[in-house]
This record gives sequence, structure tokens and C-alpha cells, in this order.
Amino acid sequence: MNTVPGRRARTLPRVLAALTATAGLVLVSACTSSDSGSGGTKTAAGGVELVKAGQLTTCTHLPYPPFQSEIDGKVQGFDVSLIDLVAKDLGVKQQILDTPFENFKTGAFLNSGECDLAAAGMTITAERKKNVDFSDPYFDATQAVLVDKDAGVTSLADVKSKNVKLGAQAQTTGEDYAKKQGFDPVSFESSDAVLNGLRTGQVKAVVIDYPVVQGWLKDKANADAFKVVDNLNTGEQYGFTVKKGNTALLAAIDKALADAKADGTYKKLYEQWIGPYDASAAAPSAAPSASPSAS
Repeated sequence: MNTVPGRRARTLPRVLAALTATAGLVLVSACTSSDSGSGGTKTAAGGVELVKAGQLTTCTHLPYPPFQSEIDGKVQGFDVSLIDLVAKDLGVKQQILDTPFENFKTGAFLNSGECDLAAAGMTITAERKKNVDFSDPYFDATQAVLVDKDAGVTSLADVKSKNVKLGAQAQTTGEDYAKKQGFDPVSFESSDAVLNGLRTGQVKAVVIDYPVVQGWLKDKANADAFKVVDNLNTGEQYGFTVKKGNTALLAAIDKALADAKADGTYKKLYEQWIGPYDASAAAPSAAPSASPSAS
């Protein structure tokens, strides 16, 4: 995401600035309307048991555009849109809980009954499979090396040979990859912090998921200041997670993904949030058994 993944590490769920802080965990709606979940049955369509009646509760970690971020006071993104499809099939509304990324690796909030699933641009890995069950892959990810145009480097190898300071998001595959290549990267808590590190000169190069970089470079100021010098195919695929053994919800997620790919909805959402559609992202394929780690 990813010091999680996670991508960032924090000890408490974050309350969005747009909301009034209250004691305990705060749910943020990803939909225009929601059910409080205070009454009724916790069993949704297909026999899926939910932690709160009338809602599909999703753990995520903000911000991580284009997968999930707060836009105009509402949590939106590619992950959000895909899980909205699952919620629709179940006949409920999605509710989003912003939590520390490290909990996604351990499945803590799934095991404690705070969330039904986790959706956070999370890479499928063998290590994580020990703690959670993953959906079918929904996105093929690569890592990008983004540098300050004034840094005078043209590749990750160049970054190393010229001893240019490198940054990465904490506990992500990007950070893990950099360390395996012999770097001691500066760790940033969030993707926003990574970008700010570049802007302020704390680092002159970063390794981070390419879709995130694509989003940054849509801003002219970023495009004028930074450039991609390497695209690293690390064999990563993203998946959604559920508590181990929650086969009914896992089946519902996989069905929603398959239906979206079959009817063109996936392509539409991909182009809305990610960019030009890559057909390989929708091709049925098994997740790698041991990709580097995860974002």
C-alpha cells in the first residue's frame, strides 16, 4: 500500500478531515447512501455473512490513488468501484474503514470482525496467504522509477552508481525491491509523502507502483519536474482479501470480478481510474506464488 502495505504504518485508524472525530473506529461511506447496520440480518445474498447488517465493510488505507483516495469528501477509486459491484450483488452498500496497512498483512481487522474484506492495492504473496485468503487477481502491477529531471539519472542502475538518494513507500514491494537491489531507501509513510519527498528534495528518485506514478504525472507541474526512467516488471498482481475460510464472500468477490470482465464494466472502470486499458490485466491467470512482497 504496505515501519504497509503495508504501504504506510500507523497504530490507529485515521479519521478523515472531513468528518468529526469520535471515539472508536470511524466508517467512511464510499456510496451516496448507507445503511447503519444497526438492525436486520447480517446474512446477505448468497449466504454471505457480514460483520454488520446491511453493509459490506471494507478495510483500506488512504490515500493510494488511483485505487482509493478521498475526492470531494468521498472515498473513490478503482478498488472502491470494483467492491461496489460486490456490494451491489449482495444487496448492500459498501462502507470503508481507513486502517493501518500492516493489518492487511496479518488480517487483524478481518479476524477481529471490524471488516468483511480488505481492498488496498495489495500484492498477492505466499507470505500473506498464510494469514488471509485472496481473491482472483484483479490487476497486474509494475514498479516505476520516478526521478527529478535535474537528478541526471536515466535508470535505477544509474541512481545507484551516482549515489542518488532514493525513496519508497514503507513496507511496500517497491521498498522491498529497492533493498534487494542494495539500496537503503528513505521510507515514507504514504504515497502522498513519497511525492512530497520528491517535491521538497528529500530524495531525487523513488520506486513506487506505476499506476500511482501515472496519476501523479497527469498533473502538469509533476510532469514538468519528474520523469519515469525505469519500469520494473516484478510479477506482482493485486488481490482483495477476506478472513481465512470465508469462502462465501470470496466466491462473491470472484464472481463480481469475472462478471465485470465479461460485460465490459472492468474495462470501463480501468480506463476511468487507471488509464488506457491493458487487456492482460483482465486475462485469467494465477497469482504468482511468491512475488517480492507487496504494496
